[in-house]
Amino acid sequence: MITVHHLEDSRSQRVLWLLEELGADYEIRRYERDPTTRLAPPDLYEVHPLGKSPVITDGDLTVAETGAIFEYLLESLDSDFTLGAIRGTPEARSITYWLHYAEGTAMPLLLMKLVFGSIPERAPGLARGLVRRILAPVEDSFLDPRIAEQAAFWNASLAPTGWFSGTRFSAADIMMSFPLEAAATRLDLSPYPHVERFLTACHERPAYQAALRRGGPYAYA
Repeated sequence: MITVHHLEDSRSQRVLWLLEELGADYEIRRYERDPTTRLAPPDLYEVHPLGKSPVITDGDLTVAETGAIFEYLLESLDSDFTLGAIRGTPEARSITYWLHYAEGTAMPLLLMKLVFGSIPERAPGLARGLVRRILAPVEDSFLDPRIAEQAAFWNASLAPTGWFSGTRFSAADIMMSFPLEAAATRLDLSPYPHVERFLTACHERPAYQAALRRGGPYAYA
C-alpha cells in the first residue's frame, strides 16, 4: 500500500491528485506546519533525512521529490498511459520536461517572491520601511520581470490545446498546477487568460476535488 506523507498546504497535494486520477489505493499520513515558522514538523525526518514533503513510502521503498514521485507512480500504476505516454515518444519527452521544469525553473522564482515579501514583516517595526526600500529594486528589476516572463511562457504553451503536453490532460498538468496556483496569489493573471482557464479546468476535475476531500484544507484551492 502506498502511503503519502502529506504536509498541509504543500506540493504533496499534487501527489494525492495524481493518485486519484489513477484510481489508485493509497493511505495518507498527515503532518501540520509549525504555526509560527510554517515549517514541516520534526517527525517528517523519521521518513526522510531532509524532513521535507512530499514523500511516499511503498513497502520498504521511500521516494522523495515530486518529480521523482510522479515518475515512480506513472511507471508503477499507469500501464495504459492515462496520464503518461510511451517512453521515447515526443509526448513522453514533453511530459518529462514539464515534470522537471515545474520545480527546477518555475518554483524557485515564486519562492523567492514569497521570501522577499515576508522579510519586511519579520523585521522590527521601525525597520520595515527601510527593508522594503532595500528589497524593492531587486523585486522590480529582477524578480517581477522574470515571473512575468514565465507567466507569458505558460500562457503561450497552453494556448493551442489548454493543456501543457499535447492535446489531452496529463501528469504534466497536475505537476504544473502548483506553480500556477502559487503565481495566482502573487500576480494579476488577467493578462494570461489561458493560465486562468487552465486553473479553472483543473479545479473542476472530480479527481482534484476528491484529493481535496482526502487531503484536507489547501490554501490554493
